[in-house]
Formats: sequence, structure tokens, C-alpha cells
Amino acid sequence: MPFFHYKAASSTGEVSEGDFEARDMAAAIQRLQSDGLIPIRVEPFQSKLEKPPTFFSRGRIGQNQIGDLTRELSTLIRSGLPLDRALEILIGLAQTPPATEMLMSIRNDVRGGSALSNAMEKYPRAFSNFYLGMVRAGEASGALGPVLERISEFMERSKDLKETVKSALIYPTILVAASVISVLLLLVFVVPQFSQMFEQSGKALPLPTQLVIGAGNAVRSYWWALPLGIFLVYRYFAWQMREHDRRLVWDRRFLNLPLAGDLLTKVEIARFARTLGTLLTNGIPLLPALGIVGDTINNTVIASGVAAAREQLRAGQGLTKPLMAQGIFPQLAVHMISVGEETGRLDEMLTRVADVYDREVSLAVRRLLALLEPVMILGLGLVIGGIIVSILLAILKVNSLVG
Repeated sequence: MPFFHYKAASSTGEVSEGDFEARDMAAAIQRLQSDGLIPIRVEPFQSKLEKPPTFFSRGRIGQNQIGDLTRELSTLIRSGLPLDRALEILIGLAQTPPATEMLMSIRNDVRGGSALSNAMEKYPRAFSNFYLGMVRAGEASGALGPVLERISEFMERSKDLKETVKSALIYPTILVAASVISVLLLLVFVVPQFSQMFEQSGKALPLPTQLVIGAGNAVRSYWWALPLGIFLVYRYFAWQMREHDRRLVWDRRFLNLPLAGDLLTKVEIARFARTLGTLLTNGIPLLPALGIVGDTINNTVIASGVAAAREQLRAGQGLTKPLMAQGIFPQLAVHMISVGEETGRLDEMLTRVADVYDREVSLAVRRLLALLEPVMILGLGLVIGGIIVSILLAILKVNSLVG
């Protein structure tokens, strides 16, 4: 049987830590509960040895950390511990100094009489508007523990969606990098060996060979221009993305891209539906919920559509017609939302929309990769093949002149 590492709290709030053997994760949790402990963190023994924070992560609190803290805080509160005592336990479990400092500040504010949501507002980079809105709803309804659990589940689903897209981009990224490096090696090290021989022949070379040799000379002489060009392009796009009107133009172009635009739309619709559905489930009214949702959407075109729908909703219309009028949202999503409005189960239907489009994203990623991989391999073959053919043409011409 596998071993598990655990951290658990007693009914008095004392934290214990250790390892034991169990059949599976569920059996490990059940064993802790039967011993009168509150499981905070249970994981396979191999994952106990976590990497220390890197230089780049020491000053930041990532969303993965926030997700873990949220899940653990929910477990402790639902087990009956007071909020300040639960925060005290989390301080002892924090893995980085920034997380410890943040939790200590939140605990001190809570002990001073501040609401948890107000204490978290001091850290906008860690806690989004969505997160704060959900916590306020939990505080107002007296169900903070269950609400934190829903936030944790939402963050886990969002993380899974991001990981799906990131994992799909790993192979194309490696392929592009290998292609660029291969071409640069040919131009910098291989082509010059032949160009010296061609120069000694004193004869005019074929145009393809001249172009390849010229490209090799340019790369060797102006290699510094490549990183400089990449940096300038990055700065240009960063500047474009900071200006709302220019970003709106670029985001619209992204949505109109073949295949990739459809994928981007489905990712944003899944995020929109799951965020709005989660907010409505926890008692936040539709109008303020739409305001929170607009801040979670990355594409400004879709965010503008949500803002326009919110204004029309404020004027007395339902949600379906404004979304339909924007012409951005897929027909399937709009019709499912319409059914939810008509049946009075909008939150449930939005969750179903999110599930549908999560699956659609996975399918769209597979389709995109199925097309992208052969295209990139073919492009790399054509570039390298063109370089080799240009060299062979020059060799044949020199040999024919010599003969």
C-alpha cells in the first residue's frame, strides 16, 4: 500500500504532521477523521518533498498557493474552528514568507473586527474581484466555509483549463524552437564552409545560393538584431495591449483568426459561464455578478459585450437578448442561457454551459494541434530542404564548370 503525508488539526486547533500507510487517499482521510483529526492536507508521500521557492517566486503569491490556502481554510472553518484560529493554523502551514506575511496581516485585521473580505482587499494581486465578491456573499449568508469550498473548486477547474491549453502548446513551442535553432546552425556554421569554396571558383552562383549565403552573412554579422527585434516587438505589443482602444482592435483580430479564434472564444465563454454561475449559486444578484465577471475576462471584445449586456439588463431587459444582440456569444451558449432564464435555473444552466465549453476547448485544442503539427513539420522541411538544395545547385554548377 502507498504511504501518505498528512497535516491535520485537532478540535482544539493543534496541528500535527506525519506519514502513514493507507489503501488510497479516501482511506487516509477516513483514518484521520476516525482519530478525531481534521484533515488539512493529505498527499502521496512522494509529493512531500516540495521544491523550495525560486528567486523569481519569493516575492509573489501564486494562484496555486491561493487555491491551497482557500481549500484548507474552508476545511478548517467547516470543521467548526473560529476564523482567527483557522488563519493562525494556516500561518504555520504557509510555505513562503510573502504568504506568511499576508496571512498574518489578514489574521490581525480579523481579530481587530474587520470582515475577512475587507482584510483580503489589501491584496488585489492575490484576491480577485470574483474572489472577494464570493467571500462577501458567504459572510452575508453565514456560509463562509461552503463558499470557500466552491471558490476552491472554481479555481481548480480554471487551473485545469489553463493547464490543458498550456500542455497543448508545449510540443508546438519545442518544434518552433528546434526549427529556428536548426536553421540558424545551418546558416551560421554549415553555409560558410561552402561559401568559401564557391568564392574560390570565381563564378556566378545560382540565385537561391546567393540568397542563402546572404542570409548566413547577415545572421553572423547582425546576430544582435534578432534579440533586439524580439524585444522591440514585445515592447510594441505590450504598449498596444495597455491602450484600451488598440487592445480592442487586436482582441477582435485574435477572435477572427481561423481555428485559434474559435478556441479563444470557447475559453472565454467557459470562463464567463462558470464565473457567473458560481456567483449566482452563492446568492450574488445578476447585475453585480455581471460586473464582477467582466473583470475576469481577458478578451476586451467579449468583456465589452458583457458590459453592454449589463447596461441593457439594468434597463430592464433579460440576459439572453443582450447577449444575442452582441453577436459574440455562440448560439448554443445563448440558447442554453435562455432555457435557464425561462426555467428559473440560470445558475445551474450556466454551469452546464461551462462544462460543455470546457469539453469543446479540449476538442478544439486537439483539432488545432492535428493541423498545426504537420504544417510546422512541413515548413521546417521546406526551409532546411531549400538550404540544402541551394548548396547542391551551386556544387553542381561549380563541378560542371570545372569539368
